[in-house]
Amino acid sequence: MYSSALLMIVGMPLALGSLWGLFLAVPAFAGLVARLLDEERYLAANLAGYADYMRRVCYRLIPLVW
Repeated sequence: MYSSALLMIVGMPLALGSLWGLFLAVPAFAGLVARLLDEERYLAANLAGYADYMRRVCYRLIPLVW
């Protein structure tokens, strides 16, 4: 879900030819990452087995990058 949101945040301004939209993509990306990290903390604390899942799956948002 987060990966496709990232694609939409970057792809929409490119599709519309808007450089201003690309500038707004930077804070939107930062907000998306902050939400992702907060959700991971919550799930690791409150969902049984999620910490083990996090250890097995090392990529969060972009495969082979982060």
